[in-house]
Amino acid sequence: MPLPVSRRQLLAASLSGVLLPTALRAADSTPADSPDQLTEAERTIPIVDTTDVLVCGGGPAGIATAISAARTGASVRILEAHGCLGGVWTSGMLSYVMDAEKPGLNAELPRRLKEMDAQRQSGPKNYVYDVESMKVLLEQMCDENKIRVQYHTRIVAVEKDASNRVRGVITESKSGRQAWRAGTVVDTTGDGDVGALAGCAWEFGRDQDCPCQPMSLMGIITASPEALQQFDRLKGGQTKDQFREFIQAAGRDPSYAKPTLWYMGGSVAAVMMNHEYGVQPFDAAAVTEATIRARRELYEIARALRSQGGLWKDCKLVTTAEQIGVRDGRRIKGRYFVTVDDVRLGARHEDAICRSEFSVDIHAATREANKKAAYHNDGVKAKPFDIPLRALIAQDVDGLMMAGRCISGDFFAHASYRVTGNAVAMGEAAGVASALAAKQACLPQDVAWKDVETELTRLRKPVG
Repeated sequence: MPLPVSRRQLLAASLSGVLLPTALRAADSTPADSPDQLTEAERTIPIVDTTDVLVCGGGPAGIATAISAARTGASVRILEAHGCLGGVWTSGMLSYVMDAEKPGLNAELPRRLKEMDAQRQSGPKNYVYDVESMKVLLEQMCDENKIRVQYHTRIVAVEKDASNRVRGVITESKSGRQAWRAGTVVDTTGDGDVGALAGCAWEFGRDQDCPCQPMSLMGIITASPEALQQFDRLKGGQTKDQFREFIQAAGRDPSYAKPTLWYMGGSVAAVMMNHEYGVQPFDAAAVTEATIRARRELYEIARALRSQGGLWKDCKLVTTAEQIGVRDGRRIKGRYFVTVDDVRLGARHEDAICRSEFSVDIHAATREANKKAAYHNDGVKAKPFDIPLRALIAQDVDGLMMAGRCISGDFFAHASYRVTGNAVAMGEAAGVASALAAKQACLPQDVAWKDVETELTRLRKPVG
């Protein structure tokens, strides 16, 4: 009969992600349980699937990774924590895509949304979309490309071999604990969960702790079309300060000093009106409290607007996002580190996979700072800068790539490249590099750049 597994072994397994074999015998042992800890029983974990590319997170970067990998000929699986694809676009109800004037999927998505009568362009780089239409479109595109998806599934550990190569992940869901293996694993969780579980070095905020950028919970409100159009961000006739002043006149002072409304047509608008300060996205208790506070604030603002009567007499908060919007998460150490100097100088790289043209967008770290400026660039004037493929390849382990806001960079660079138009472009590159690595039976960093560039060019070729 096997001896009990020690707490030290269990902790090491959870950090390294090594699968615990059935007959593991403890080298040392500690008392089973105590008032402040529980020893988990050993278990055999079923391997559900082995695929070329395993995408952990089905948000903007994850969708782009999966579709590009599939279109490059790889078998692909997406594991998503929520009940739909799109991440911050859908379960986060962002409703607005920025810095998306880029070829490939960035051009395909708004075109297909427009065909569904679910998109409004806001200049060449940004657009508003209907959240439910986006959900349907992304699921349709996965079906078209034979991408397998599992919802309501969270990554809880990473499997690595003796050579420090990531071989797969372990998840928890209603199906229990399951294992998934792949040639390349791509961390598109936003918060860098997979990289952290794999033991990679990472940064967060301005240092390893807050001050960090605040979170915001998106909502949908209804009111008369005339009321909503009055403060529509896309219309250009009103400023965000006027919307804040109107909310203040109704008796509420929003925690975000630049509350924003995007008119969606009919009697519907998406709103971003709150900030939750100093919350670490990997602290579940703190995120829970932030979500509750934010939802209450949106509800109270909507009630205050309704109390104004007139065009606002029927104003209601219809729904809030399933997940609070996170601006600042872990940034996993990669084989290149994008810095503030890249931003200031407009860096160019031979292995450039996209160019960030967004400003350095730093939202106030405290409510007091928010009263002076809701957001700022801290004196960093951005020039369009390249993001190299190397920033998407993990440094501390093999077989792991990142895409989206968890790539390798500093606080200031992240404040520019974190918007979702860039996340899509990063995902395309991660998908191509991962698929080519599978075809060539090598690691992503060993794929020749010319091969990645050639395939990216093919995939991003304009349609029609």
